[in-house]
Amino acid sequence: MNTASGGVHAWPYPTLFAHRGGGILAPENTLAAMKCGYAHGYGAVEFDVKLSADNIAFLLHDDTVDRTTNSQGLAAAMTMAALEKCEAGAWHSAKFAGEKIPRFSAVAHYLHGLGIMANVEIKPCPGRDAETGKLVAELCVELWRDRLVKPLLTSFSAEALYAARDAATKAAYGAPATPMGLLVEVPDESHLATLQALECVSLHCHHATLTPERVRFFHDHGFHVLTYTVNDVDRAAALLAMGVDGLFTDNLEIMARRFPAALHDGGRLMRSAQRSPASEVNWLSITLPPMP
Repeated sequence: MNTASGGVHAWPYPTLFAHRGGGILAPENTLAAMKCGYAHGYGAVEFDVKLSADNIAFLLHDDTVDRTTNSQGLAAAMTMAALEKCEAGAWHSAKFAGEKIPRFSAVAHYLHGLGIMANVEIKPCPGRDAETGKLVAELCVELWRDRLVKPLLTSFSAEALYAARDAATKAAYGAPATPMGLLVEVPDESHLATLQALECVSLHCHHATLTPERVRFFHDHGFHVLTYTVNDVDRAAALLAMGVDGLFTDNLEIMARRFPAALHDGGRLMRSAQRSPASEVNWLSITLPPMP
């Protein structure tokens, strides 16, 4: 999906992503969160995936279950059976009491039913980068095998992404692997080599670190630029003016109201304030993405 400098290509994902499924409106990384994102009109959600002690992929952001469940302990030390006994909704609000930690496979099937896209962040437990990247990528290939728009697979861990790239390519029988993006805090030219080596389609970074020059630099090298976690509408407008291609938000209701067109605008060209005039674009080379 990534192209040479100056190339033009379609991008299947919408501009706005619901962070951890439901942002601040639902317990993060749960089925209820995915339902919440969908209910607010979002066409894509982001969530975190790691492995249990018995190598089952499930959704959780932290290394422990302490913050988002009624239990305590390292997630890496817990079997999936133990994780499924955790109550994962009441910490947010009483109406979500009884919500459980979901398996990745259950979330994938639920999203297919809703017809929305996914950014799957590989969030390895400490020391489990490669094995988590491998297993999550294999699951992405299998769970989205009959879907025309694949999940965008991202991670802060280059080790996890290298393992994911190799596993996804093998699982897809040599076909193009699941599209991948590199997560960083502060983007700079040093990330270019990793992006190219991994054949990434996108760079993801903290919104406070972005400048028009940085967005232009990565666009010029063929990479989409996405940014987290944007909850202020004025800041979002400024980032879009820079040419940013995607925003992750916890402020689902306000952002959807302010930018309704950004909920389902997949298929647009790479955003760029420096884009060539329309007369210079080879429109016949552009392939619109299929529905998810």
